[in-house]
Amino acid sequence: MPAKPPPLPLVGSLKLRKTLSAPGLLERVRGCFSEVTDHRKTKPDYPLVDVLMSGLALFSLKDGSLLQFDKQRGDKARRHNLKTLFGIPDAPCDSQMRTVLDGVKPQRLRPVFRAIHQELQRQGILEGYRFLGKYLVSIDGTGIFSSGAISCPDCCIKTHKDGREEYYHQMLAAVLVHPDKNTVLPFFPEAITKQDGSKKNDCEHNASKRLIPQLRQDFPRMEMILLQDALSCNAPHIRLLKSNGYSFIITAKARSGSLLLKTVLDGLANGSTQELAGTTSKKLRCGYRYANDIPLNHANQDVRVNYIDYWEERPDGTTFIYDCVTDIPLTADNVADVVRAGRSRWKVENETFNTLKNLGYNLEHNYGHGKQHLSTVFATLMMLAFLIDQIQEACCQYFQAARTRLQSRTALWEKMRGMFREHLISDWESFYAAIIWGYEHADLTPKGIRSG
Repeated sequence: MPAKPPPLPLVGSLKLRKTLSAPGLLERVRGCFSEVTDHRKTKPDYPLVDVLMSGLALFSLKDGSLLQFDKQRGDKARRHNLKTLFGIPDAPCDSQMRTVLDGVKPQRLRPVFRAIHQELQRQGILEGYRFLGKYLVSIDGTGIFSSGAISCPDCCIKTHKDGREEYYHQMLAAVLVHPDKNTVLPFFPEAITKQDGSKKNDCEHNASKRLIPQLRQDFPRMEMILLQDALSCNAPHIRLLKSNGYSFIITAKARSGSLLLKTVLDGLANGSTQELAGTTSKKLRCGYRYANDIPLNHANQDVRVNYIDYWEERPDGTTFIYDCVTDIPLTADNVADVVRAGRSRWKVENETFNTLKNLGYNLEHNYGHGKQHLSTVFATLMMLAFLIDQIQEACCQYFQAARTRLQSRTALWEKMRGMFREHLISDWESFYAAIIWGYEHADLTPKGIRSG
């Protein structure tokens, strides 16, 4: 039988955090957006800050399309609630939003992610994400747009064997994770798009050359362990990480006959490789072979790494294998935690990309491609909405209780959209209170009835 959800809190027992709740976070976002330079040369119909906030509202409400968001723009409740909840006095139509956001350079949105993470540090929230004494940051790429007909100068191009051309955008995400937490905290994502002056496609490797130094610049004193897949297990990339002061745990997939694996196997005879056996939390047999200070490969013997070969029996009789390289000195006391940290790299896929694709955010859905940066700007605003939701899930009592009441994210988004369309909402506290305890405990007015 499925576990019963925890009981709802008593009416009036919850408190709204000043800075780490929806109103506090949106106020900080608006402040950052107001600093973005307007690229338009003529007097605008809508301030850029309102257009950016409208784009964020689109993804905060999880509307299925920009047209759906726009259809209700003139509705009384919609106009009222955009103003009271998002601070938007007048939202642009769908075509105006696309036109304006198309000209915004995505990098202009970086400060808002930095500001939010700095607030998380000030409030002590990030301390709960420490693991092995540092912060685990998982990095991986995903697609955000693909078409055989629509393109822009930023598009990368894939030519198929039959001559067809496919145009696409991707992004490289960096996400703060913890093995024991379901919530993740994304940083500003790096666009994988054709770079100015280049005729070649951009790629995940080149994007990491931009993201990794920028992450260090944004957070110079934040001690991080970067978690990456086997594509990053190469000497140039490891040198890049070391030059920027990062620790790392990188999936290795060492091949038979490679110097890495040969050195480890030879170490079983001379004692430089250690072996450790045990059981998992599910009482399944597992084991570790590990060695410190070994060469990465024949061509780069100066690049020294520490290596773990981990195996785990599965209930179906198969054996799961995971191997990785790291700069963390390995001992019998920490090797299991290093493996746990390395395997939490998958949270960028499971808790981030899968959530964005399948639980209401509609990543990869074409909200608009534009002629310059629109596709990337929309993906960045979606990631920002996701960050705000994750912070509320970790920190906001009202949001947590609303999740408990509806039991799933998609049910919560559906309830919020319905209320947004049908009621005049005075503030976020009333919005969540109506979801948790019912309309009689919140300051909501039915649509069509004058409030007050």
